[in-house]
Formats: sequence, C-alpha cells, structure tokens
Amino acid sequence: MVSEQQVLIVIDMQNGVFISPRYDRSGRAERINQLIDRAGRVIFIQHAEGEISEGSEFWQVLPELHQPEGAISVTKTACDSFYRTTLESVLQELNATRFTVCGCATDYCVDTTIKVAASKGYAVTVASDAHTTGDRTHVTAQQLIGQHNEVWRDLSVPGNPVTVKTTNEILADWQ
Repeated sequence: MVSEQQVLIVIDMQNGVFISPRYDRSGRAERINQLIDRAGRVIFIQHAEGEISEGSEFWQVLPELHQPEGAISVTKTACDSFYRTTLESVLQELNATRFTVCGCATDYCVDTTIKVAASKGYAVTVASDAHTTGDRTHVTAQQLIGQHNEVWRDLSVPGNPVTVKTTNEILADWQ
C-alpha cells in the first residue's frame, strides 16, 4: 500500500489551460516535478470543456511535467475535482485519506477542490509554491496565490485544518 502522505493531486496542468499566461510556469512545473518524482501515487486531474476535449492536444498534461508509469488520470468538467468524477473512488481504492495538492488555477479549480476535500474530511496539504493562476482584472496572480495560501491556512474546518507548506517542506516530510 502507498504511504498516504505521498498521494499527489496535480490539477489542470494542461496545454489548453496554459494558452492563457500563468504566473511562473517554469518554476511551478519544476516544483511539481519534484513532488511527482517523490510521490507514491500521482493523480492528474484534467479539465474537459469547450476546446479542451478529452483526449485532445489541449487536454494533455504539459509536456514539461513528468508522467510516471501508473499515474492516474481523472477527467472533470467543473472547478470541483470531486463533482461527477471518479476522484473519490480512486482515493478510496488507494486507501488515501490525505493528499497533497498543486496545479492550476489557484483561484478556481485548486481552491474549489481544496475546500470540498476538506469538507469531505480529507487531510489536505497544499504545496504553497506549486500552484499558479493568471492575472485577473483587479488583482495579480502573485497576489491571488499569496491570498489563497493565507485563506487555506486559516480555513475553518473544525478538526480538519488544511496544511499549507512549501515544496521543500513537503519533500522533507516525505523522507
């Protein structure tokens, strides 16, 4: 059985998502690869909507990301990675009650998935420096990333706080 702490969920790091500029693509991909390389199991969440149709080039994971043998792919159609997907059954098959999250977009799919997972009772760790988004009308991507790390750190889910750590801190925990 895989060590629970080493289940990694990588959200929407796809060609079609990155048509829009995203903050620090290369740095985020590098840190996500460090997590992928050390994770016991990797689950790629892949959004399918509009031009990003399942199986298309836009749907594919970014070419710079490592895709280990045995990685699991879950297709979603909403911001919530649990909504009408197989994610919960995949986690049950892995006996995973905890996992680490990274990916895109901080303020949409990453945020929604973290909040739903915490409400469902999963112990969630967020890789604070391995998620990204784009600039929005009234706020920069960097500001959104910082704000969301703060919100997740202080999220009120009694008995199940979300943990926010850097990639290096997570890798040290996985020793």
